[in-house]
Amino acid sequence: MTILTDGTKPIYVQIAEWIETEILNGQFEADQKVYSQYQLAEMYTINPATAAKGLNLLVDENILYKKRGLGMFVSTGAKEMIINKRKSQTLKRLVQEIVLEANRLQISETELIEMIKTAQFEEGGR
Repeated sequence: MTILTDGTKPIYVQIAEWIETEILNGQFEADQKVYSQYQLAEMYTINPATAAKGLNLLVDENILYKKRGLGMFVSTGAKEMIINKRKSQTLKRLVQEIVLEANRLQISETELIEMIKTAQFEEGGR
Protein backbone atom coordinates (compact mmCIF):
# COMPACT_ATOMS: atom_id res chain seq x y z
CA MET A 1 0.00 0.00 0.00
CA THR A 2 1.09 3.55 -0.68
CA ILE A 3 0.45 6.17 1.96
CA LEU A 4 -0.93 9.35 0.42
CA THR A 5 0.26 12.53 2.08
CA ASP A 6 -1.81 14.92 -0.03
CA GLY A 7 -4.11 15.66 2.88
CA THR A 8 -7.25 14.06 1.45
CA LYS A 9 -7.36 11.39 4.14
CA PRO A 10 -5.39 11.30 7.42
CA ILE A 11 -2.49 8.84 7.44
CA TYR A 12 -3.80 7.02 10.53
CA VAL A 13 -7.12 6.40 8.73
CA GLN A 14 -5.22 5.03 5.71
CA ILE A 15 -3.33 2.67 8.05
CA ALA A 16 -6.59 1.47 9.63
CA GLU A 17 -8.22 0.94 6.23
CA TRP A 18 -5.19 -0.96 4.96
CA ILE A 19 -5.31 -3.33 7.95
CA GLU A 20 -9.05 -3.78 7.36
CA THR A 21 -8.36 -4.66 3.73
CA GLU A 22 -5.69 -7.15 4.80
CA ILE A 23 -8.26 -8.79 7.09
CA LEU A 24 -10.82 -8.89 4.26
CA ASN A 25 -8.22 -10.45 1.95
CA GLY A 26 -7.46 -13.17 4.51
CA GLN A 27 -3.96 -11.97 5.37
CA PHE A 28 -4.98 -11.79 9.03
CA GLU A 29 -7.40 -14.23 10.64
CA ALA A 30 -9.28 -14.03 13.94
CA ASP A 31 -6.94 -14.06 16.96
CA GLN A 32 -3.89 -13.52 14.75
CA LYS A 33 -1.38 -10.83 15.69
CA VAL A 34 -1.18 -7.81 13.37
CA TYR A 35 1.74 -5.47 12.79
CA SER A 36 2.92 -3.37 15.71
CA GLN A 37 2.96 0.41 15.59
CA TYR A 38 6.75 0.25 15.20
CA GLN A 39 6.58 -2.22 12.30
CA LEU A 40 3.98 -0.03 10.56
CA ALA A 41 6.06 3.09 11.23
CA GLU A 42 9.10 1.45 9.65
CA MET A 43 7.13 0.01 6.70
CA TYR A 44 5.61 3.38 5.77
CA THR A 45 8.20 5.79 7.18
CA ILE A 46 5.71 7.42 9.50
CA ASN A 47 5.70 8.39 13.15
CA PRO A 48 4.93 5.43 15.48
CA ALA A 49 2.29 7.57 17.20
CA THR A 50 0.47 7.94 13.87
CA ALA A 51 0.59 4.17 13.35
CA ALA A 52 -0.66 3.64 16.91
CA LYS A 53 -3.58 6.01 16.24
CA GLY A 54 -4.60 3.86 13.26
CA LEU A 55 -4.40 0.68 15.32
CA ASN A 56 -6.34 2.25 18.18
CA LEU A 57 -9.06 3.33 15.77
CA LEU A 58 -9.60 -0.36 14.99
CA VAL A 59 -9.51 -1.25 18.70
CA ASP A 60 -12.22 1.36 19.31
CA GLU A 61 -14.33 -0.35 16.62
CA ASN A 62 -13.66 -3.81 18.18
CA ILE A 63 -11.94 -4.99 14.99
CA LEU A 64 -8.68 -5.44 16.90
CA TYR A 65 -8.06 -6.15 20.57
CA LYS A 66 -5.00 -5.61 22.75
CA LYS A 67 -3.14 -8.27 24.70
CA ARG A 68 -1.07 -6.44 27.25
CA GLY A 69 2.61 -6.81 26.45
CA LEU A 70 1.93 -8.94 23.35
CA GLY A 71 0.40 -6.54 20.83
CA MET A 72 -2.77 -6.18 18.79
CA PHE A 73 -4.84 -9.11 17.53
CA VAL A 74 -7.77 -9.56 15.16
CA SER A 75 -11.11 -9.89 16.94
CA THR A 76 -13.45 -12.77 16.26
CA GLY A 77 -16.00 -11.57 13.71
CA ALA A 78 -13.75 -8.71 12.53
CA LYS A 79 -14.21 -9.58 8.87
CA GLU A 80 -18.00 -9.41 9.16
CA MET A 81 -17.77 -6.12 11.09
CA ILE A 82 -15.61 -4.61 8.34
CA ILE A 83 -17.94 -5.84 5.60
CA ASN A 84 -20.97 -4.36 7.38
CA LYS A 85 -19.18 -1.08 8.07
CA ARG A 86 -18.02 -0.69 4.49
CA LYS A 87 -21.46 -1.58 3.11
CA SER A 88 -23.24 0.92 5.32
CA GLN A 89 -20.68 3.73 5.04
CA THR A 90 -18.25 3.53 2.14
CA LEU A 91 -20.36 1.72 -0.43
CA LYS A 92 -23.48 3.73 0.38
CA ARG A 93 -21.55 7.01 -0.08
CA LEU A 94 -20.04 5.83 -3.37
CA VAL A 95 -23.42 4.73 -4.72
CA GLN A 96 -24.94 8.10 -3.78
CA GLU A 97 -22.10 9.89 -5.62
CA ILE A 98 -22.58 7.67 -8.69
CA VAL A 99 -26.35 8.26 -8.76
CA LEU A 100 -25.88 12.03 -8.42
CA GLU A 101 -23.36 12.07 -11.27
CA ALA A 102 -25.60 9.85 -13.43
CA ASN A 103 -28.47 12.29 -12.85
CA ARG A 104 -26.28 15.25 -13.81
CA LEU A 105 -25.27 13.42 -17.00
CA GLN A 106 -28.89 12.39 -17.66
CA ILE A 107 -28.02 8.70 -17.65
CA SER A 108 -31.10 6.52 -17.31
CA GLU A 109 -31.52 3.98 -14.53
CA THR A 110 -31.36 1.19 -17.12
CA GLU A 111 -28.12 2.53 -18.60
CA LEU A 112 -26.58 2.96 -15.14
CA ILE A 113 -27.50 -0.60 -14.17
CA GLU A 114 -25.95 -1.86 -17.42
CA MET A 115 -22.77 0.08 -16.64
CA ILE A 116 -22.63 -1.52 -13.19
CA LYS A 117 -23.20 -5.00 -14.64
CA THR A 118 -20.44 -4.43 -17.22
CA ALA A 119 -18.02 -3.24 -14.54
CA GLN A 120 -18.89 -6.20 -12.32
CA PHE A 121 -18.38 -8.63 -15.22
CA GLU A 122 -15.03 -7.07 -16.14
CA GLU A 123 -13.83 -7.20 -12.52
CA GLY A 124 -14.96 -10.83 -12.14
CA GLY A 125 -13.27 -11.86 -15.37
CA ARG A 126 -9.79 -10.89 -14.23
